[in-house]
Amino acid sequence: MTYQEANQKGRTILTEHQIEDASVDAWLLMEFVTGMSRTRFFVDGMSQMKSEEKERYFQLIEKRAGRIPLQHLTGVQEFMGFEFMVNEHVLVPRQDTELLVLEAEKQLRSSSGENLEVLDMCTGSGCIAISLKARNPQIQCIAADISEKALEMAKKNAEKMQSEIVFVHTDMFSNITGTFDMIVSNPPYIPTKVIESLEEEVRLYDPFSALDGKEDGLYFYRILAKESPRFLKDGGRIYMEIGHDQSASVEALLKEAGFEEIRTEKDLAGLDRVVCGVYNKSEKDR
Repeated sequence: MTYQEANQKGRTILTEHQIEDASVDAWLLMEFVTGMSRTRFFVDGMSQMKSEEKERYFQLIEKRAGRIPLQHLTGVQEFMGFEFMVNEHVLVPRQDTELLVLEAEKQLRSSSGENLEVLDMCTGSGCIAISLKARNPQIQCIAADISEKALEMAKKNAEKMQSEIVFVHTDMFSNITGTFDMIVSNPPYIPTKVIESLEEEVRLYDPFSALDGKEDGLYFYRILAKESPRFLKDGGRIYMEIGHDQSASVEALLKEAGFEEIRTEKDLAGLDRVVCGVYNKSEKDR
């Protein structure tokens, strides 16, 4: 069997099992197993595939056909142009979350002064904090999560990226000290009853705790809105990823907590994705 024949068979198997983006996944697994670039594949694709590569490739194709996420098979996911290691203990980074990084860094780059302090709450794989630090080396980052296993993976990613980030094991703000210029968060926001309706790759393999926003999906936003003012400097900002139908509810929580300049930004699909606000302590906490 040639490399091209194997790739075609891989596509066919994934298509028959109704895997979305079957062609893309079949190629990425080919690339993962063989180390081939696209160019090399086009040049050498008609040569015979090594037996050990063929065996490994179709083992992975069968696992992907069984709905194991591609990222759990390769162990990596690209985010903001960086390669992050992932496993069953962390939420696989999504492209939608890149908007959170882009919106946050707009403010970081427009702020004067060095050593701006940022807290990433519910850091998971660390993709938000690490990307912000890599792209904005002037900032200081603390990344927090309740999952020790997730923090282990986040630390490995920080080491791989040579990012100096402080990691804190905490249940939301319970072990957080100090104040920050910005808090960013992609908290669990899917209502519990909705999780069972998600695709198998998500509901069976992403950590339940990283998905579950409790009964109405707003549990962690209530905590963030209520508690974050104590941990923000005067004029500090909060940026949070949200579900596409949660903008009005999350904006209302921020308004009730005293935030100003509240707005929602849409993702590339035109869906509400990031809610942000400013907290001016000088007007409220004297």
